[in-house]
Amino acid sequence: MNGKMLWGSATASYQCEGAWNEDGKVESMWDHYLHQENLENGDVASDHYHRFREDIRQMAEGGQNAYRFSLSWPRIIKNESGEINEKGLDFYRQMIDACHENGIEPFVTCYHWDLPQYLEEKGGWLNKATAAAFQHYCEVVFKAFNGLVDHWTTFNEPKWFVFSGYMSGNYPPCHKNPQEVVNAAFNVMYANALAVKSFKELGILGSIGIVTSYQTIYGIDDSEACQLAFRNADNYCNNWIIDTACSGAFPSDMVAKLAAEGFDLSIAQPEELQLIKNNTVQFLGMNYYSPQFVKPYTGGETDVKVNNLGKNYKGNMRTVVKNWFEVANDDMTELPRNDWGMIVYPQGLREGLRRNSAKFSGPIYVTENGFGNYEDVHNGPVHDQYRIEYIREHVRYLLKAQSDGVDVRGYFVWSPFDLYSWKNGCEKRYGLVAVDFDHGCKRIPKDSYYWYRDEIASNWLDVR
Repeated sequence: MNGKMLWGSATASYQCEGAWNEDGKVESMWDHYLHQENLENGDVASDHYHRFREDIRQMAEGGQNAYRFSLSWPRIIKNESGEINEKGLDFYRQMIDACHENGIEPFVTCYHWDLPQYLEEKGGWLNKATAAAFQHYCEVVFKAFNGLVDHWTTFNEPKWFVFSGYMSGNYPPCHKNPQEVVNAAFNVMYANALAVKSFKELGILGSIGIVTSYQTIYGIDDSEACQLAFRNADNYCNNWIIDTACSGAFPSDMVAKLAAEGFDLSIAQPEELQLIKNNTVQFLGMNYYSPQFVKPYTGGETDVKVNNLGKNYKGNMRTVVKNWFEVANDDMTELPRNDWGMIVYPQGLREGLRRNSAKFSGPIYVTENGFGNYEDVHNGPVHDQYRIEYIREHVRYLLKAQSDGVDVRGYFVWSPFDLYSWKNGCEKRYGLVAVDFDHGCKRIPKDSYYWYRDEIASNWLDVR
């Protein structure tokens, strides 16, 4: 393994910055959607925009040596013509400088879901012109911060913003159209390749990767039908991003299945597929929270369920992808879960790292891993032993994967402090540090903050 191991934490611009319309920032699709629907929003969030120096200093005091954060596209690019908001660039330059001043390595993501609304009104990720706009935006930030950032990632979790935006209708633009899923997925991966191409041609220092929301897939038995469901689910959840970004081609069996089912694949032109093949990423980021258990499809239309209703939700969570697979997580009653019903299975992280290492020769970073829960922050420090146990066990299996020979070079807790958790609002808390959203976003370290600091100092930084 080369270089130091990164031990840090991660955020996303919309989920923590606030200042939604300050200093020239324009409206994002999430601003527009949440305001229009009168839902809890990230207008203030954790107020990281005004408190980033305090937050970064607290990370450093907590023993962390890296901070993964995203840039806000609508804070940097004003309009469809590509005009630059210099105040937006200056904000992120100050953030990067604060990282360096505190011995923190900035690990920067270009897109964590906050598409400028002016592009959404032109079709968003259904419009191939958005890929070109993304390339321009990336070139602006690459040039602005060249030499100041060693690790760049293009996208965070394409699966979630594509499928939730165009299949389940859970995220903006709230469509439910499988053909649109195919079109948006291609445009995103094409945009990824365009950004990588620019990164290489501009001679930007450092390396560039992509971050995927990795779900380690397991079939519920060894039958032939279940193994086919496993492959379909692995393609659906993981491989269309990982194989395409890392190896330059969409999974051939997935493409064949889509064609056989009558999907129009003409959006992918030969010259664009060649560009994807020629411009692969240099590292892979894995966001791992939980595995996915699957079984063969038994019938019904596609119905992807998401729990945005919170603690102890007991409704129908049967998730079906027509002709592909069914999610069998509800059948795994013996496995522990958090309050949102998410299976806690740390050994899945080791297995996922091993699987990806077997087909990708580059380094891997665990770019998100964390435990969300309801927590009362008004009655003294939060004693979050459940979060400590969750992180400890996942790191234990990460270190086992390193011993297996996996080139994993970093681990990021989601998140350094409580933040806005999309449609779960501010109630679902992941932070090592509590944020009192009701009283000026006051920061109060939880037990996990001190535990993470001590573990890094005593054990982990020596891992190579």
